[in-house]
Amino acid sequence: MDKDLSLPPAPKRPIGEAKIWLTSIGLALGLIMIFGLLGIIVYNGLEAFWPKTAYAFTVQNEPEGEKTTIYGNITKDQTRHVLNAEGKQESIHEYQIFTGNKEKFGQAFRFIDVHRIVNQEELPRLMTLERLEGGKAIVDPIGIKLQNGSVLKATDSEFLSDFQRLTDEADHVRKSVHRIEKGDIGAINNKLDELQREVKIIERSYDIREVNGVSVATLKDNPIVDDIKNPIAELAKLKEQIGELHREYETYTAQVAKLREHEGKDILLYQLGNNDVQEMPLDQIVYGFMPNELGFFGKLGVFWHHFTGFILDDPREANTEGGIFPAIFGTFIMTVLMSMLVTPIGVIGAIYLREYAKQGPLVQSVRICVNNLAGVPSIVFGVFGLGFFVYYLGGSIDQLFYWKKLAVDNTPTFGTSGILWASLTLALMTLPVVIVSTEEALSAVPRGLREAALACGASKWQMIQRIILPCALPGVMTGLILAMARGAGEVAPLMVTGVVKLAPSLPIDGEGPFVHLERKFMHLGFHIYDVGFQSPDSDAAQPMVFATTLLLILLVVVMNLAAILIRNKLRKRYQASSF
Repeated sequence: MDKDLSLPPAPKRPIGEAKIWLTSIGLALGLIMIFGLLGIIVYNGLEAFWPKTAYAFTVQNEPEGEKTTIYGNITKDQTRHVLNAEGKQESIHEYQIFTGNKEKFGQAFRFIDVHRIVNQEELPRLMTLERLEGGKAIVDPIGIKLQNGSVLKATDSEFLSDFQRLTDEADHVRKSVHRIEKGDIGAINNKLDELQREVKIIERSYDIREVNGVSVATLKDNPIVDDIKNPIAELAKLKEQIGELHREYETYTAQVAKLREHEGKDILLYQLGNNDVQEMPLDQIVYGFMPNELGFFGKLGVFWHHFTGFILDDPREANTEGGIFPAIFGTFIMTVLMSMLVTPIGVIGAIYLREYAKQGPLVQSVRICVNNLAGVPSIVFGVFGLGFFVYYLGGSIDQLFYWKKLAVDNTPTFGTSGILWASLTLALMTLPVVIVSTEEALSAVPRGLREAALACGASKWQMIQRIILPCALPGVMTGLILAMARGAGEVAPLMVTGVVKLAPSLPIDGEGPFVHLERKFMHLGFHIYDVGFQSPDSDAAQPMVFATTLLLILLVVVMNLAAILIRNKLRKRYQASSF
């Protein structure tokens, strides 16, 4: 009998194997897109702080044939396809070069055809300067003309160290002036405003005149106040305090004038090519370095200086230069305040819906409404916040507590946009996330824990407070993390409830009462929008956009990591929770 030598049938594939491969491919594509986007942001964001090589380009002008020398960095190397005079397509290879010196050239960037570049040289003495006004500049230094008439030549070996010493001295004077003007003089101005407001209240409430050599105060019709016992003495006391503040103000202004005596005395001499000699006061220079003479560690030092300055300094030049510290601080404070507002409200609402409300069509309708709130466009919340929080609630607070200021200056305090109303608006917007996650966490607590607590004689509230809620805290933290991630990146509702392009005063500072919830603030998300879409020079603003985006992502990640660490500790502490 012949044996059957045929191969056994191939085993059938498990049902659903193709779908598993499809889901894995989808996951891989999603991860590639996420990490690719993050890689682009990180690369372009960090590149903005790295010093670039400076070149001297000798360009052949057409059709005159003259040669021009241009100093700059290569920021883009591209090829364009255009139609020539004969209608044929031809390629143009060109560089986008950052030249700076907008006051000289009218723009900071220019495109140059590579075929017109006769010579491209790395001059070792070329300097990149960061200025208070006018943006950056790339120059060939000649020397420094000191206030005593002597000149430090750029060819001297100690020129760069002398330049850095003189700019540091000018920076120290500038910061001292800023500290006096913003701190001491600013505090005096605030006190003067308050005292002058009290004076106006008395003058508008009482008619003070001389009768037989004696000052007499008569109450006017419709006075602002009518409960001042001795308005004449009170007015004299206020004017005496105002005089003392004016004398103190003059003392500080004299200090500022003394500090500014030496401003503009030391001058940098430089040229921009073709022996075009220019002058620049050293007190207008924030920082300067020679990129072509830097090694790796030298460039790393410049990178660190740029990065720390970007984080800690205030913005300049319509937010296109300087740092973004007010935006970082405002984003952080707003997110923390939003979290403090949304967490208790969301937890209380979830506890009532899950533990106390009678389950039925009404409660189910409330849950549906809460879930639908998560899909409402954010600008709708912004308009609601403007109408209810700012105009109604803030206006009511002004009428109750700041009515004197309204009567004298007609200037609202809480009845205008501020960080408190922006935080409340975002808390309302993220409230559904916290309620849903808290409800799920409460329902996940084992039924045996509830019955054991009640069997031991605990009331329902004691059971919720001591057993259910601690076990559900990891789930509450999960909802808070999601709320922080969404709220920190929102821009649309903030544009109408508190965020501004530039806020010189922070919501929290050393001036009493130290926490100023009525103040407007800066936000990283709005800063990205403003610099990226409202800047007059989009090419110059592009590095700032990537750098700000990188910091916004880092801030959200750091805050989320802190919340995740707290959640993990709570999870270890309450092992009974399934979250």
